[in-house]
Amino acid sequence: MKAIMIALAVAAAASPAAAQSLPGGFVLLRDIDPTILQDIRYAGSNNFVGRPLRGYGAAECVVKRAVGLALQRVQQELAPQKLSLKMLDCYRPARASADMVAWSRDGRETPAQKRYNPAFSKKDLFRLGYIAERSGHSTGAAVDLTLVDLKADNSAVFDPAKTYADCTAPASARAPEASVDMGTGYDCADVKAHTAARSITPGQRGWRNLLVAAMARQGFVNYWKEWWHFSLPSAGGPAYDFPISARRK
Repeated sequence: MKAIMIALAVAAAASPAAAQSLPGGFVLLRDIDPTILQDIRYAGSNNFVGRPLRGYGAAECVVKRAVGLALQRVQQELAPQKLSLKMLDCYRPARASADMVAWSRDGRETPAQKRYNPAFSKKDLFRLGYIAERSGHSTGAAVDLTLVDLKADNSAVFDPAKTYADCTAPASARAPEASVDMGTGYDCADVKAHTAARSITPGQRGWRNLLVAAMARQGFVNYWKEWWHFSLPSAGGPAYDFPISARRK
């Protein structure tokens, strides 16, 4: 999530009803491809902050239309292999990034939060480039995602009352992702989460390579410190701060 210099465009419509008319060429990914799985982590408690971030009023993937169409093409390529994309974060309101900044500076860190950055303190997340004060997610051009093997048992769910190992631990010990084993959990701030990390198994390397290659064929660029983070440079623009609201039936 590299910091980038972007102008902040705050949408005038902030109510749930008005937010359905999305600004700036944004769309709901479900309206483009409902087969792409979604697990929007910052709309719940299964994330490094341990609660929903400001602006995440619903667990909906919102993206620029060009990004959605490119993701649809990736999904179509994966389908014959019985694989699916799973979205973990899409458009991120600028207020959510500000929420992350405030959280990083509050001087508190619980064991549940620490498992996302086991090697250093959360106050170093920005300095080390794992969180950005200005995120490409707020432009609608960046996404976080993983792969799901549709033939596998993906029934394991996150239990907020359970104690899990840190994000670099074996998949059987860390919080369940209901996806393929990429070598670390999502949002793991550690060198093992670097896309080209050498400390992962050949199988984990294979999954990462497959995801990066499929995304690259549709113009997406991976952020080298995070195997899950991709951006579509051609879809970039100003940052937005409209809240994410529930999809109308």
